Amino acid sequence: MIRESKKSAEETKKLLEKVRSREWGLLLLDEVHVVPAKQFEQVILNVSAHCKLGLTATLLREDDKIDHLNHLIGPKMYEANWQELQRAGFLANVQCAQVWCEMTSEFFAEYIRSTTDKRVQETLWTMNPTKFRYCQYLVKYHEARGDKIIIFADNLCALKRYADILKRESIDGSVHEAERKRILSTFQFDANCNCIILSKVGDTSIDIPAANVIIQVSSQYGSRRQEAQRLGRILRPKARSDNEFNAFFYSLISKDTREMYFAAKRQQFLVNQGYSYKVIPHIDTGNGLAFDTEEEKRQLLTDSLNYRGPAEDDIDTTDGVKTKAKKIAKRTHGNLHSYSDSSQSTYLERTKFSRS
Repeated sequence: MIRESKKSAEETKKLLEKVRSREWGLLLLDEVHVVPAKQFEQVILNVSAHCKLGLTATLLREDDKIDHLNHLIGPKMYEANWQELQRAGFLANVQCAQVWCEMTSEFFAEYIRSTTDKRVQETLWTMNPTKFRYCQYLVKYHEARGDKIIIFADNLCALKRYADILKRESIDGSVHEAERKRILSTFQFDANCNCIILSKVGDTSIDIPAANVIIQVSSQYGSRRQEAQRLGRILRPKARSDNEFNAFFYSLISKDTREMYFAAKRQQFLVNQGYSYKVIPHIDTGNGLAFDTEEEKRQLLTDSLNYRGPAEDDIDTTDGVKTKAKKIAKRTHGNLHSYSDSSQSTYLERTKFSRS
């Protein structure tokens, strides 16, 4: 692996020069859908090869650059249908479900008032108390069955809150590599660890064959690629019987919000592959779950409105989606002297004398 760093700058330059100067027989590109992105396109331009072969399970992007692969790599040679692979036993038999989560009156009123601030609206539909309760119910239900559950939350405020409420370990961009490996290994092999919470760092490059349930509480807006990548976390073949689902994909959607529009867009690729989404309009959770009282719900609303997302909440442009976090104005204490820049100033009056 070639990795550029300050310590090995000279060594890396020499190695890169060798790569550029040689004509290779085969250039193999995994996750080839990211190649049209500016930072990856340079690989194709700098490496000479007789043959280029690209591999991906999700040949799509959210911009118009997917067609650039025709001249960067070449035409598509083969595509397997996911449903055919499922029937042949190469993929798990997945039940996809969209769970509608009613917004509480306080949350929905604040959502309506925040029409000019899309970031606040996103936080509100993600932190919807009904989502927490439905998620907690589904975790209890599937853990009782002995299933292995991954909860996906792109919004880091939600990720940390879910981790606190469910008392489960979580992985986001701030978690070091050694700690990530420990958490994933424990989840894979420890029978007492059946649920973990991941940010979008878990979308790709993780292998957890034991996982068979995904609960998605927040996502990357309308990214079809992310929806398919997350489904892929539970597609490894599993023990099965005829006409019985052995993996479950839940997408929790706040009802009557823009999240419903994004959810419909995200599902397009999987629908084209032959999957269908079962709609669950309501779950009778009973009592004893999070946010049972109105006071708890109001406190969650206050915390949500005070949240300002860090950099990881921004969209990954390698998918072709380009959005930037809105700059938030900061309030500071001060006085009129400081704003007029006169707090430390002394004014002197001088008289000019003319020379005769």
